[in-house]
Amino acid sequence: MTEIELVFLGTGGGRFTTITQKRRTGGIRFISKNFNIHLDPGPGALVYSLEAGLNPQKITGLLVSHSHPDHCNDAGVFIEAMTRGMTKKRGVLAAAHGVLDGNENCEPCLSKYHQAMPQLVVDARPGFSFNIADLRITAAEARHSDQSTVGFRFETRDVGDIAYTSDTEYFEGVGKPYKNVRLLLLCAMRPARSPWKGHMTTDDAAKIVEESKPEMAVLTHFGMKMIFKGPASEADFIQQKTGVPTIAAKDGMRLSISEKIQAQMAKRKINGLDSFLRTT
Repeated sequence: MTEIELVFLGTGGGRFTTITQKRRTGGIRFISKNFNIHLDPGPGALVYSLEAGLNPQKITGLLVSHSHPDHCNDAGVFIEAMTRGMTKKRGVLAAAHGVLDGNENCEPCLSKYHQAMPQLVVDARPGFSFNIADLRITAAEARHSDQSTVGFRFETRDVGDIAYTSDTEYFEGVGKPYKNVRLLLLCAMRPARSPWKGHMTTDDAAKIVEESKPEMAVLTHFGMKMIFKGPASEADFIQQKTGVPTIAAKDGMRLSISEKIQAQMAKRKINGLDSFLRTT
């Protein structure tokens, strides 16, 4: 059976987590023998990719769920890597409409110069499907302060489906596009009973898990309130409430998906940035 590996190059989200790098904000890499995709390359994505031994020049696809810096900051340099330093039209860029063209709240976060270089550019709107190699990807509705935000469902041939909610508040039907996936990645920004419009609490995440009934759920994209509360205990709350195995991702964690879903945790290295943050 084909194996897909997910590498969490960051599990942080929101302004203050991004500013402090209390959790990294590098996004997630999807890797198989047929594709190499980077999802939501926030600040540090390039550096953390290199640190993890994941050459950004090998990516064949770049997905950006919306135009906020913690999701799109490093997108331009990833396009430059994917296109061999802007010398070869190559790869797929799939991004929410606001990322490409802006909207009433946000300016475009990718220049026309960068948008001209991928072999295929997809304006990802809810319900629209496209392919990267043998991976079928469908954009899903999200409700966030960037109105064009989308989640993604990834349909694989061999190992079942994977989904990513991106930032969203709870609304009726939010779990429908993710029904019966094997692995559901939830951007659970805040702990239970700490609502913030446009964002997901663990109460909301539990509702989505109950609606979609995945084989396994993974919480990621933690704001400061969630970090201080403890993501692992919030994951336990969801698991107890829904009966679905649920874990909180950690920076550097790798998930392998084949017949089983297995997590391998990584210890965070104390590099120059970490040392600086710990002493200031």
